[in-house]
Amino acid sequence: MSLRFEVGVLHACCFSDPVLFLSPDFPVTPVHAEDRFDVAFALYGDLRNNSRALRQLRVLGGAGLRIRVIAAGSGESGAPEIPGVSLCAISISSLSGPSFFLELHRRMREALLETPARVYHASGLYVLPAACAAARKYGGRVVYDARELYTHVSATAGRPWVRAFWYLLERRYIRRADAVLTVGNAIADRLTETYGVVRPAVLYNIPDRKSLVLSPSPLVPDLDPDTVTLLHQGHMMKDRGCEQLVDAMRDIEGAVLVFLGGGPLRPVLEKQTADAGIADRIRFVDSVPADRLPAYTASADLGVTLLQDTCLNHRFALPNKLFHYFMAGLPVIASDLPEIRRVVAPHDTGILVEPGNRTALVAALRRAIAQKPLREQWRRNIPRVFETFNPDSVSKRLMHIYGELLQ
Repeated sequence: MSLRFEVGVLHACCFSDPVLFLSPDFPVTPVHAEDRFDVAFALYGDLRNNSRALRQLRVLGGAGLRIRVIAAGSGESGAPEIPGVSLCAISISSLSGPSFFLELHRRMREALLETPARVYHASGLYVLPAACAAARKYGGRVVYDARELYTHVSATAGRPWVRAFWYLLERRYIRRADAVLTVGNAIADRLTETYGVVRPAVLYNIPDRKSLVLSPSPLVPDLDPDTVTLLHQGHMMKDRGCEQLVDAMRDIEGAVLVFLGGGPLRPVLEKQTADAGIADRIRFVDSVPADRLPAYTASADLGVTLLQDTCLNHRFALPNKLFHYFMAGLPVIASDLPEIRRVVAPHDTGILVEPGNRTALVAALRRAIAQKPLREQWRRNIPRVFETFNPDSVSKRLMHIYGELLQ
């Protein structure tokens, strides 16, 4: 992106739309208690594939709360049935740049301003300003779930004006939140240091124990049973190590790598696989809904997550898929980044690999594939992870936060 475009991002989003930074305070609109939702839950993306949001909604819905989900994205309305939860899907035509955020903000704001609620839950920074606007109108509370370190995602690397916009936006609105949640300790510490807010509550992306599946569904039904299945699940995107995995598979035998999911990088990876002549070693499987995912995850032998150390958001990340692999009983080959190391190393549940080190990645894959007893040892150690990272404690902490807000 050019500097001219980056300045345009900051100008268009910060100054051309006074709604974002200069919106007046609404007079509180009186609404009878029975006409209010307990929670208006706002997010961008497909709810069916958002395991964190689904987990939170099940916890809150299971507590008897009445919840309205406003999901902006493709406009598809399908979603798992959750007691107490209704869904409003909003279609967004823009995919990136200033037009994307402006359209998302306006559409989300319109929907939330028509949704009286006691608490407005912003699942991500993109929807936080709209949630704050609705909370002002109806005298509600705001929960901000900072699922990423938004000012330091890979898309802002080398783009100071874009980073400045997200910093200004988050600085303004995070201080209006009554509770801030995030996914790991490093991001929690960074948010406190950057904005001077009370340390966010850390709610790890741990699947519910009920997602443990005893009858796996084969990822690739025609595989020889002696072939080791390596699984990379989730979106195929830049800086997630997908290209490095494909390249490493040129030197790997006795295993098949399965990419489960979609994403912008999938066509590139398919071509890379074909050009390398290793289509027999790599398979691509379409995304499945989050509720069905554990059955497919459990059919693999090893999970792989190879975030590259290209931005602070990656360095501080604790990927969803890491806990999903463990909940399904899979040891891992993972990037040696600080938060990931704190989970994998103390419990001896796989191999950590320096990001970008091809020699180390090939060696780790060969070792894990060749040594079945080692894989079994790692698998036996996995329950120890959940003694420290307990899914029940995550649910209890979320309910404690909401209990205080809804008093």
